[in-house]
Amino acid sequence: MTQFLIIQTAFIGDVILATPVIEALHQEYPGASIDFLLRRGNEGLLHDHPYISEVIIWDKKKQKYADLFRIISLVRRKKYDAVINLQRFLATGMVTVFSGAGHTVGFDKNPLSWFFSVKVPHHIDSKSTNIHEIDRNLLLVKHLVKSPYRFLPRLYPSNKDFSKIVPSSPYVTISPTSVWFTKQYPAERWIQLIDKIDPAVKVFLLGGKTDRGACEKIRSATVRNNIEILAGELSFLESAALMKSALMNYVNDSAPMHLASAMDAAVTAVFCSTIPAFGFGPLSSRSHILETEEQLECRPCGIHGHRECPEGHFKCSHIDPQRLLKKLDYKSLLSD
Repeated sequence: MTQFLIIQTAFIGDVILATPVIEALHQEYPGASIDFLLRRGNEGLLHDHPYISEVIIWDKKKQKYADLFRIISLVRRKKYDAVINLQRFLATGMVTVFSGAGHTVGFDKNPLSWFFSVKVPHHIDSKSTNIHEIDRNLLLVKHLVKSPYRFLPRLYPSNKDFSKIVPSSPYVTISPTSVWFTKQYPAERWIQLIDKIDPAVKVFLLGGKTDRGACEKIRSATVRNNIEILAGELSFLESAALMKSALMNYVNDSAPMHLASAMDAAVTAVFCSTIPAFGFGPLSSRSHILETEEQLECRPCGIHGHRECPEGHFKCSHIDPQRLLKKLDYKSLLSD
C-alpha cells in the first residue's frame, strides 16, 4: 500500500489522539503518502507534519453538506489504497464507503460500518481499565502494521514555534477553561492555586480567543504580578512548544491535556465530571490525575461534559488546590 487517508473530523483532542496512527503507518510504510481529513480550525495541529502529505479540510460551519460532497469527490479522485476512519458518524462513513479505496477500516459504531472492509469494536464505559483512546485507534491498523510498539501522540512544532515565547525564568502553564462547564475546574480554585505557587515561578494562562475573558478574570483576582495571558495569542503548535519545558502544565480533561501528552510534557490533569477510565487521560511520562476524594453516585454523569451540573451541586469539582500544588516540586526544580 502506498496511499493512505486517515479521517478524524472531531475536535482538537481527537485529532491529537489520532496521531499514533500516523506514526504507526509511517513506520510500517515509510515511503507511503499519508493524508489526513479533519475539520476546519484543527489544521494547525498538523502544520508541516513530517509524515503528512496533505491535510484535507472539511468546513463544517459553512455549507457543511455541500462541502461534504466536495470532500467525497476529492477523496474518490485521490484513489487511496486504504481509508482509515476514526470517526463514528454517518458523514465520515459516507466519505469512507464512497472513497473507492480498495481497503476501508472503521469502528463498528459507524452507521455504515457494514460496508467497510474491516470494522473494529469501540467500547467506552466507566468500568474499562487501561484501554486508552489511542489503543482503540491503533486497533484500526493492527492488521496493517507488524510493529508491536504502542505509538504515543506526537506533534511537531518547528523551531519558529519554540522561539515564539522564550521565558527567562522557570514557569508553569495553566489552561483553566473547557468547552463544557462540568469539565472545568472552578476559577476560584485556579486563583487559589496561582496564589500558592512560588513567586519566582512565572504563570502563563493558555487557551483560545474565547477563553481570554475567563483568563482576565482569573488574573485580576490573583495577588501576583508575574502572570501573563497568552489565550488567543498562540497557535496550537506554539502552545505545545511552550508546554514542553514548563515545570508543570495544569489542565482540565480537555484539549490542552492532549497537547501536553503529544510533547511528553509534565502535566497535572483535573477530572471533574468525567473519569480517566473512559480512556482519555494524559500520556506524558510525568503525568498526574486529580479527582474528588468524595464518592459521588452521580459521577461520572456522562462521557462528555454538561453546560451545568445535572445535580446542581458540582461536588466533583471539590478538589483542594493544595493537591495540585503538591504535584509541582518547584523547590528541587528551581535548585537544579
